[in-house]
Amino acid sequence: MSAFDEAKMEGDKRLVLREFAQKLRRTIGKIPFAEDATASFYCAVDSKSPAFVKAVLFGALAYFIMPADVIPDFLAGIGFTDDASVLLAAMATVKKHINEDHRQKARQFLEKETAPSE
Repeated sequence: MSAFDEAKMEGDKRLVLREFAQKLRRTIGKIPFAEDATASFYCAVDSKSPAFVKAVLFGALAYFIMPADVIPDFLAGIGFTDDASVLLAAMATVKKHINEDHRQKARQFLEKETAPSE
């Protein structure tokens, strides 16, 4: 018996792979946890990450992507507090698996996205 719902993880994974980059691009500068979210994404897609880690992170990232959650994202000042809480709880659960390589990839992605266009 599996410790998590594999069908849910696959659904969360499809959603995250399809929509994470777009959601992140729309929220860069509005959320203080962009690097953590991006490092979590890189950990979740890392072939070396255990299935449990992937399930936890894909679930938290899917929650971040969904606009209709406990506190709607469009509410100024508080819209992303629940997303941050869910993501930080997920990261705390799997923190030993989010490594410097994941964080470096996250920084590189964010630097590229925030660089002025020519």
